[in-house]
Amino acid sequence: MHASPTRARRRGAATRVLGAAGRAAALLCCAGLAAGCTASTAPAGPDGAATTRAAAPMTADDLQSRYQKVIKEALPSVVQIQASGDLGSGVVYDGNGHIVTNAHVVGTEKTFKVTTASSEEPLGASLVYSYPEQDLAVIRLDKVPAGLKPAVLGNSEEVQVGQIVLAMGSPLGLSSSVTQGIVSATGRTVSEGQSDGGTGATIANMVQTSAAINPGNSGGALVGLDGRVVGIPTLAAADPGLGGSAAAGIGFAIPVSMVRTVAGQIVAQGKVVATGRAALGITARTVVDASYQPAGVAVVTVRGGDAADRAGLRPGDVVTKVGDRPVTTVTSLSEALAAERPGRRTSVTYERDGVAKTVEVTLGEQ
Repeated sequence: MHASPTRARRRGAATRVLGAAGRAAALLCCAGLAAGCTASTAPAGPDGAATTRAAAPMTADDLQSRYQKVIKEALPSVVQIQASGDLGSGVVYDGNGHIVTNAHVVGTEKTFKVTTASSEEPLGASLVYSYPEQDLAVIRLDKVPAGLKPAVLGNSEEVQVGQIVLAMGSPLGLSSSVTQGIVSATGRTVSEGQSDGGTGATIANMVQTSAAINPGNSGGALVGLDGRVVGIPTLAAADPGLGGSAAAGIGFAIPVSMVRTVAGQIVAQGKVVATGRAALGITARTVVDASYQPAGVAVVTVRGGDAADRAGLRPGDVVTKVGDRPVTTVTSLSEALAAERPGRRTSVTYERDGVAKTVEVTLGEQ
């Protein structure tokens, strides 16, 4: 994904999109939507042969009722989060007051004001743990209000392109707002910038959505027509041709599988202990060629006993490829590793003293 993503937290009165997007859950009763009808077996005709009749297509009123039912079920699980002068969204994770949101929403803050569907006044909350590497964080309400409704989480494996999804959050500070769209693509690897509060995270397997994402949507919910949360709206693509403004209808959500992994560990252990993300075990910097174009990633330090160390890489080597993916910048290295898994064996191509070399590496864990 080469469009520059921006984050979707609201800063002050009016700011650019900071990030948000989404993926979808299972499309409820969508065969009829796609084809307009389904076939069902009818009683046998006079000659004894079975006949079929076309099921009635879903009407506009049926679809509207479905939307309203999903919103009624899922929206009470979406909250507004205020961190200093910034506004974002969050999703109620459990009945103990844990709320999952984006790391860029909480920033460096430790305490927050949270407005839930059942609270008339903002409630106090505290940070449990922030994991910027995946742009996720968990906060906890200081006092659990009556009627707090945990979200129902869906299944990332069931997400399909074309499924209808609803993005729920607090765009521009307008709490409990809903927009609709479809899943436009799955499996996107997107890198977030570090300016304006960004975490610089490279996130794999994000789902692209056409649901409108605006400042304040970050950390909210992307919901399928079965009422299940299938992603956390996090990034919106920025169009360089429009001066970096958000590109309409191109947003991204962290998949619910990663939300389960990260938030589950934070709630259970207070931190993330197993990321499931591949790593070389190096610190690095981008290098440029004679034309000042990015040409690779120079190894700055190598952690003893980690993947790169075991493979014989050393400071000064310039990595140019991981597997079959070219590496020209630190970001492209992160994206290449995001496509891998810890423990997997892959090749790393690098230059040492002007000579190209390739070595097999068993990847470690971030």
